[in-house]
Amino acid sequence: MAEKKPDVSKEEQVGFHKGSLSTLAKERQEMLKILQIVEQLMQMHVSALKDLGVDLEAQAEELAKKGSDGKPEKPIEDLIK
Repeated sequence: MAEKKPDVSKEEQVGFHKGSLSTLAKERQEMLKILQIVEQLMQMHVSALKDLGVDLEAQAEELAKKGSDGKPEKPIEDLIK
């Protein structure tokens, strides 16, 4: 037997989806704010390390050239695809 769909008007469905999109857009804005704060904090730590003589860029380049086994590593983006 075929299942009965609940009687929901098109207007109610449209309202539900519009409301969901509005809520998700606000959530995305808040997530971007958090991301900006995290980025600022990371930059502060990078700057502090640089002032202490630690060159993270050089270390990152060295790690990119060779992995722990001496072979080039795949970028993390390739590993998660």
